[in-house]
Amino acid sequence: MSYENIVVTTEGGLGKVVVNRPKVMNALNRQTLTEMSHAFDALAEDDSVRVVLITGSGDKAFIAGADINELAKMEAMGAKDVAFFGQQVFAKLERMGKPTIAMINGFALGGGMELALACTLRTASTAAKVGLPEVSLGIIPGYGGTQRLARVAGPGVAREWVLTGDMYSAEEAHRVGIVNRIFAPEELEEGTLKLVKTLLSRAPVALRLGMEAINRGINMSQQDGEIMESDMFGLASTTQDMREGMAAFLEKRKADFQGK
Repeated sequence: MSYENIVVTTEGGLGKVVVNRPKVMNALNRQTLTEMSHAFDALAEDDSVRVVLITGSGDKAFIAGADINELAKMEAMGAKDVAFFGQQVFAKLERMGKPTIAMINGFALGGGMELALACTLRTASTAAKVGLPEVSLGIIPGYGGTQRLARVAGPGVAREWVLTGDMYSAEEAHRVGIVNRIFAPEELEEGTLKLVKTLLSRAPVALRLGMEAINRGINMSQQDGEIMESDMFGLASTTQDMREGMAAFLEKRKADFQGK
């Protein structure tokens, strides 16, 4: 599939998706979501890709939200379909089995913030502004934002962000645990790629199992979660990567993980 609104590249284990609509601050319309859906499937199936990075083109916006020109034409059932489609696309990030990073280089509002919340980790420029302003338009977040924000930062933060519709600084997002790392604008890419390099150096199967244990455990009691965790631990111990990691540690060398 050829893309008009996104740019996809793969190199050295990293798959990169850039939303490329700078004239509208990288707003998400139906076509862009469709292209992203296809790209996420392709990256998930590409065994050479071990980490996925998502960002926006230019220096003003990560993704400034959904395309209001499309949203303004919605009616009830059509709006429900729009929300469901966006939720399904973003869910592919969580189900990919590979770490995904949102590199927030500017405004991340509405659907853009929801996309970032669907990623495993988030980095941000200190110049970035984030938030869920949907209530100011008479709607609510529809791409999973109410659910993921409460799980990432807790229901108290989610209530404030969703009900006020305010914008927040990267520093505030970092303080409440939504953004993992913040950097000066000129250091954002370098700092994010350093994080990518760290993830690429770890055992792929262990990363997948660790993410799955966290995601599944959120909806379990701690006791049930620990039982599930022990199952994941046992599964990890059967991999070639475990044997390689242990051997490398004992031999004082760098591990060469193969994802098996």
